[in-house]
Amino acid sequence: MGTEELAHLEMVSTIIHQLTRGLSMEEIEKAGLGPYYIDHTVAVWPQSAAGIPVNACEFQSKGDPVTDLFEDLAAEQKARSTYDNILRVVNNIPEIADPIRFLRAREIVHFQRFGEALNVVQDQLNSKNFYAFNPSFDKPAFCSCENECGCS
Repeated sequence: MGTEELAHLEMVSTIIHQLTRGLSMEEIEKAGLGPYYIDHTVAVWPQSAAGIPVNACEFQSKGDPVTDLFEDLAAEQKARSTYDNILRVVNNIPEIADPIRFLRAREIVHFQRFGEALNVVQDQLNSKNFYAFNPSFDKPAFCSCENECGCS
């Protein structure tokens, strides 16, 4: 999925490039892209709608499968809702709306796959584990009593 997510970035970047290629300075200013142009001309610079550049803080991981899968699920939903917002703005222009609808559909599939993975992970946990944490973290790190204390 990681490779596919990079392909999503490439598709969105291509759309942005196609929409901004050949703009006059007047069009750039009128569109509110003046500050962006000063820093990047019309090159594609991955950033949020608020102008915050994409960085490693966007990628979250804790090393715990349950935590990481919930983070993945949330990321897919945030991407889907961003595509929903884009579709509201583009007024059904086919050259923009069609690839965005495709990307939105992929986010839904990714959400489903991560949900399936979460079910598999949770099925492997202790059935009494209501909070869905990794019980192996609650075992003693070291015990020299050779199981006299009941640790395993």
